[in-house]
Amino acid sequence: MKFKIKNRHFILLVLFLIFILRLPRLLYIAKLFYFFIGSLFEKFSFTLTLLNFSLIDNFLSAVIIIFLILFFLFRGRGKVFDTGLSFTSLVIIILFIFFIFSPLVSTSDPDFQNNIGVTKLLPPFSEVSMVYPAEEDNSTDFSTLREQFLNEKVIYIDSLKKVNGEYYYFQKDGMVKAETREIKFENDKPVIASRLFILGTDEFGRDVFSRLIYGTRVSMIVGLGSIIVSFILGIGLGFLSGYSGMFIDTLLNRFTDMFLSIPVIFLIILILTFFGNSIFTIIVILGFSGWMSLFKIVRSEVISIRQKDYFITASRLGLPGSKLLLNEILPVIIAPVIVNLVFQYGNVILAEAALSYLGLGTGLNYPSWGEMIEAGQEYLSQAWWMIFFPGIALILTLLTANNLGKELNQYYNPRISK
Repeated sequence: MKFKIKNRHFILLVLFLIFILRLPRLLYIAKLFYFFIGSLFEKFSFTLTLLNFSLIDNFLSAVIIIFLILFFLFRGRGKVFDTGLSFTSLVIIILFIFFIFSPLVSTSDPDFQNNIGVTKLLPPFSEVSMVYPAEEDNSTDFSTLREQFLNEKVIYIDSLKKVNGEYYYFQKDGMVKAETREIKFENDKPVIASRLFILGTDEFGRDVFSRLIYGTRVSMIVGLGSIIVSFILGIGLGFLSGYSGMFIDTLLNRFTDMFLSIPVIFLIILILTFFGNSIFTIIVILGFSGWMSLFKIVRSEVISIRQKDYFITASRLGLPGSKLLLNEILPVIIAPVIVNLVFQYGNVILAEAALSYLGLGTGLNYPSWGEMIEAGQEYLSQAWWMIFFPGIALILTLLTANNLGKELNQYYNPRISK
């Protein structure tokens, strides 16, 4: 009997790879968390002020990866997990792994840049030498450990040489004398490490792989947040229109048709002009611009269902509108709603990338696939990788969302031919 790779096998494999490759970092996170707990007992208020999103993100990633490995080893069973691995499920798994474990998949800050003369526009699989500053590794102070962990203090160099008893590091812009505190020594010899840029660097010497990983987070957060907004608006207004009928139905229908007749991109640009381009604003705007198709689906389904005997009976029993929606309507229409939201998810990701490309996306605080593509177009002849990798990520995500929508539609409507 042939062995078929299942989704849980692939998930477990990826989790194990991350765990093994990032074991030193996981041990450092465990050490940091241990001293964080100890510091809470000594200086509670001060320790809490040292917490930030990056630190919490690393703590949660370390805990979640251990929990998931144990879960899939001992209890990871279910219809979804036991299904054979397909292209769609493979991409979805990778996207969620990148989303949840960004600090472990890529240990570098996506915005970190240093010694641009050495690191600028490096092609994929380029290796650069670097030296670490002389720091106390065995510190037991939480604030010191936190500073060492969060701040990537390295100096990228072409070479390091000792001249007349003093060390000099060479970079593309010349020779620089190295202070003793700038170099970490072991056995009276400077520690020269190397870093591999898997997908190369951009015009500011930033790691394209790190920016790609964290850009996955931005796309997925914007996509999920926007379809939640669309779901609430489409379900709520669709139910109100179909259930109330008469004047309210006509008013909401005309309101929806008005939004459908306006080019969405102009509406988005207009709103962004007034409210700015933060990630929260983008989520709300894209969600607000995509509820109309869901409204039409829900309205037509509600008009059909409200003539059914079970709905008439529930209504005459005095159930409030919210109960009728949740208990009587939603279970019946959930299939077309889910399919619509999956297709909407792909549209939202594409819209976010387009806005970022135009400089109207989530701003400069977050790496985005669209922003990476826009930045790379100026260096297309010198650095093709700046556009190629985020472009491939965007295409694969859109194809996966489209395939998932088709598969769900066929699952809920078996009569549809494959």
